Amino acid sequence: MSHTFEELVHRQRAADEAHTRVQELRDSYGSPTTTPWSETQTDTYETAWRAWRDLARDAQSAVTEHARAEERPRSEVEAEVKRAAREPAAPPEDA
Repeated sequence: MSHTFEELVHRQRAADEAHTRVQELRDSYGSPTTTPWSETQTDTYETAWRAWRDLARDAQSAVTEHARAEERPRSEVEAEVKRAAREPAAPPEDA
């Protein structure tokens, strides 16, 4: 299944947001080797980490499929997607 460029950007943004959440949790909780985390903190962090991992994996797979379908170097497509994902999302148009 080939993905549109917009879909790739959307997937990358979702992965980036999940990564930000993991970083926020890590910053909030501190190092688990310094201050042990509660069971709830550990579960919350691991759930966020798995979500980030899964979203990043899916985004990377979609980039690979798109690059193959477009017969373009994967690295170029990935760079374009990441660049576009860093730009603010356009507001939805009024119907």
